[in-house]
Amino acid sequence: MSGDRSNTILVAGGGIGGMACALALTQAGFEVELLEQAAEIGEIGAGIQLGPNAFNALDALGCGPRARARAVYTDDLIMMDAVDESVVGLIPVREAFRERFGNPYAVIHRADIHRSIYEETQTKPNVRLHTSTKIVSVDVGDKGVRVTDAQGRMFEGAALIGADGVHSVVRKQLLGDGGAHVPGHVVYRAVCPREDFPEDLRWNAAAIWVGPKCHIVHYPLRGGEQYNIVVTFHSREHEEWGVREGSQEEVESYFTHVSEKPRQLIRKPTSWKRWAIADRDPVLKWGEGRYTLLGDAAHPMLQYMAQGACMAMEDAVTLREALRVCDRDIEKAFRLYESKRIPRTARVVLSAREMGRIFHAGGAERLVRNSLWKDRTPERYYDALEWLYGWTEAKCLA
Repeated sequence: MSGDRSNTILVAGGGIGGMACALALTQAGFEVELLEQAAEIGEIGAGIQLGPNAFNALDALGCGPRARARAVYTDDLIMMDAVDESVVGLIPVREAFRERFGNPYAVIHRADIHRSIYEETQTKPNVRLHTSTKIVSVDVGDKGVRVTDAQGRMFEGAALIGADGVHSVVRKQLLGDGGAHVPGHVVYRAVCPREDFPEDLRWNAAAIWVGPKCHIVHYPLRGGEQYNIVVTFHSREHEEWGVREGSQEEVESYFTHVSEKPRQLIRKPTSWKRWAIADRDPVLKWGEGRYTLLGDAAHPMLQYMAQGACMAMEDAVTLREALRVCDRDIEKAFRLYESKRIPRTARVVLSAREMGRIFHAGGAERLVRNSLWKDRTPERYYDALEWLYGWTEAKCLA
């Protein structure tokens, strides 16, 4: 390496995971060069859900107060049958839930959670952000790493963390284990003003209407002034991972078999963003030597557990703690980080797949699903969720 870059770590990707990673690295005493291919720092999308584990991670990163001020705190998680409008399950997430897990359940606009982390990085002089930086080559040696972008610029550091999403260039070049798995599930996301949202569905809850091969999610955002609407269906087309504009006509064609109450939500947005979603089979290795992966680059997952962003923030905190425990020995810390995160994120990836199957059940399987949570007490729900929501900074290396 030219010059002394032994205290500099390169982070590829400036999304939620990459920004959280950059912040965590500064807290471990490193300089960070964050490389983002977009022209501007920011996030697209609509709402996301934050479980108590996400708030534990945000607090550990120092972003908790900002995120809390922008979040909407829900009273319940509700699952409704989209065919007959019956209640399948209801999990109260009020005082008893907060006492059990030490933090609330909330919903927030994706841009607001990203902004909350980004603002904290702006207070750190040892984070340097580079936009319009599309990585084209990566070289990892025994002493350091070198990254070259499409403009021919070179960035050098002691290590590299690929937080560059589902189509990670870092993963492709260094791990080379193939592409993401695209199951053919399509997600439409939109935000609707409160005044246009059906009055009888203005619940202070994260609500999901589940139907055969489809579902609809809605919840309030930004103080209840907006509502997030997410619809998911099994596409009839061959899908490739990506985002584009969607059409109301396509959405409606997949929801003719559900009742009018949830179906009315499809007609509310004036524009939709359409995602063909993807995940990966969990693997036993995210890197070697002086590189590793984080967030969707490491463990892309389907959205059915509402944990993608939460896992990325947990990753960042765990990486920081591994660096501290290993006295900033990068290679040793990266392997410790992977040993703790691979089993946990694999469980979430596989659980998300199974939850998607449960959400989209039809025929007799739908009836079985509807009986699963009948008369279940809140405490039983909390016990079942302990493995997920009970994560804390103190437990991250346990």
